[in-house]
Amino acid sequence: MPIKRDSPYIWVTWLTKLLVGENSCEWAAWFKANHEGRSWTKVPSNFDASEWQLNHTDLLNGIREEMEHDGKVVFTEAQNAFSLKGHTATLGGKPDLITVSGDHGTIVDAKTGQPSPSHHIQVLLYMYAIPRALGQYKGVIFDGIVVYPDHAVHVPHAGLDAQFVEHMSNLIKRLAAQHPARKVPSKMECGFCNITVSDCPERVDIIDSIQGETEDF
Repeated sequence: MPIKRDSPYIWVTWLTKLLVGENSCEWAAWFKANHEGRSWTKVPSNFDASEWQLNHTDLLNGIREEMEHDGKVVFTEAQNAFSLKGHTATLGGKPDLITVSGDHGTIVDAKTGQPSPSHHIQVLLYMYAIPRALGQYKGVIFDGIVVYPDHAVHVPHAGLDAQFVEHMSNLIKRLAAQHPARKVPSKMECGFCNITVSDCPERVDIIDSIQGETEDF
């Protein structure tokens, strides 16, 4: 049986697709936020993590080397890990790269897949959290960059407006609530979700959903 956390813990990556509407099932993130990760059974993944890690590391090293060649001091992944405690939950994350000059900084996230609005949101969430969670960056104004293998996208600080912060805060509060968040099972979202039917009986079985009679058209 899943063990309930003493206090909800939410990873930045659980918020991004929900905030841009690419995902609708808030329940999955609510479940993960409120239960210890080692206490519930996961759906086996066919994702090739080793290949992704190799590609991501190669892209990240290239970005870091270029920034250091320009004379910047760059902090990488584990050096950037944070936990930002709020009234209802703790927000956690680990930006790929951070560099700072004076009271201005840049947060860089490397992506090897297809561009997505959620990548932009992920960097905005880092830009919000880092100066609040890590004391060495207090007062620093951050911009962001999402870097793909063939291009980069600038994420300006102006994106951290009151509307964005309100949407982020409201979502975190829903995921941290005692009452379960909205469950929206679908073939597409369930196909990428690692929560099994033992914890989510409404989960859509991808294999079953594509089997059946062939229509005459």
